[in-house]
Amino acid sequence: MAERTSTWDINSSVGTTAVIAAASRAIDTHRHDRLVNDPYAEALVAATHPRHPIPTRPSPDAPNWRAMSDLLGTRSRFFDDVLRLAMSAGVRQVVILASGLDTRTHRLDWPSGTTVYEIDQPEVLEFKRQVLVDLGAHATCRHRVVPHDLRDDWMTSLVGAGFRRDDATVWIAEGLFYYLTPQAQQALLEAVDDNSAPGSRWAIEDDLGFLDRMSDPTARTVSESMGIDLTTLLEAGPRPASEVWLRDRRWVVESRTLRTAAVEYHRDLDPLTERTNGSFLLTHGRSV
Repeated sequence: MAERTSTWDINSSVGTTAVIAAASRAIDTHRHDRLVNDPYAEALVAATHPRHPIPTRPSPDAPNWRAMSDLLGTRSRFFDDVLRLAMSAGVRQVVILASGLDTRTHRLDWPSGTTVYEIDQPEVLEFKRQVLVDLGAHATCRHRVVPHDLRDDWMTSLVGAGFRRDDATVWIAEGLFYYLTPQAQQALLEAVDDNSAPGSRWAIEDDLGFLDRMSDPTARTVSESMGIDLTTLLEAGPRPASEVWLRDRRWVVESRTLRTAAVEYHRDLDPLTERTNGSFLLTHGRSV
C-alpha cells in the first residue's frame, strides 16, 4: 500500500480501486448474462463524483466495460458462491477484509442469525453507510462495521465489535493481498489462522505476478483513463503463495484460476482480462 502512516477516503489512494470495483459490478449487473447482481453499485459510484469517466453500464462509448465486468463479475461470483456454500454448512459469522464498496451485507440473502463484519478505513465505511441509508437500503444480516487499518492490530477491534473466536467464520480477502506489503500480508495470514475455529472458510484472491503484468501498456492505459495508476499502489517484494501457506497449516484448499472459474460460469474472458488477470488464483480454504 502507500506509505505506512497514510489513510485514504473513497476518492484517494486505494479507495479509488473500490470505486472501480463497484463500477465493474454495476456493469455486470446490467449484462444479460450477469454473474453478480449488485443493485447499489451504480449509485455508490455516482455518489463519489468521480473526476474521470468510469462506466457503470455496458456501452459502445465505454470500450473498457467488458474487461472491467469480466474480471469483477467472475471474481465476485466466486466469493458469493463460497459464502453460500459456507452458509449451507451452517456457518453464521463472516468477516470481509478491506470491504470497500462491497454490498454483500445488503444484496445477498443471509440465513437468520448471520453476523457480517466489514473492516476498512473509517472514511470508506462511513461513505458507504451514508449512501446506503440515503437509498433506503437495509442489511439482510446483523451488520457490524469495524473502522480499522488492516496494517494495525485490527483483530482487537474485531473482537471488540462482537467477533466470537470459537465460532466458525468465513473470511473474505477479495482484491486485497497485492496492496499489502509482504510483512503486512504475513501478519494478516497469521491473525486469521490463529482465530479460525474448526469449520471456518477462507476465500482469497491472490496473484504474485500482478505487479509485473500491470506494466502491460494496454492495461496501464485502461487504469489511467479512470484516474488510477495501479503500479503506484501495488506492493512489491517476495511473499508466499497463500494457497501453499494455507496447506502448510492444514487447511483443506481448492483453487482455480480466474480463467478456469470463468469457463465454469460459461463466460468467455475478453482478451485484455485474459492476458492481465486470467491467472489470478481464486482459493477456497476450509479449516479442519
